[in-house]
Amino acid sequence: MRLDRADPALPKGWYAGPWNSDLTVSVGYANEGIDEPHVHTRITEIYLVARGESVMRVGQESVALMPGDMLVIDPGEPHTFLSSLPGYFHFVFHIPGLSADEIRAERRSVTRSELGL
Repeated sequence: MRLDRADPALPKGWYAGPWNSDLTVSVGYANEGIDEPHVHTRITEIYLVARGESVMRVGQESVALMPGDMLVIDPGEPHTFLSSLPGYFHFVFHIPGLSADEIRAERRSVTRSELGL
């Protein structure tokens, strides 16, 4: 058994992944939607909204997220958060789970214009 707790003082963090376990998926969280436009070449990201509301940009589309929503972002889909209300909280899964070095190599920043912003 393993229990990890989110740190409310941090905007986001990671519970577990290949760097500290035998998991083949990375599991993290965020206390706010972070505006960092980027795209992944290998990772599928799955967001599960637990609390609050936010707006995310995926490609050329803005998506409103509410508690209970699940959003799947496939490799090659540029995305970022545009806003989040106080009290927002989501879980995020990276599949496959990669090491920190592998994530840095497969993640690419994108311009806001690539998202139609």
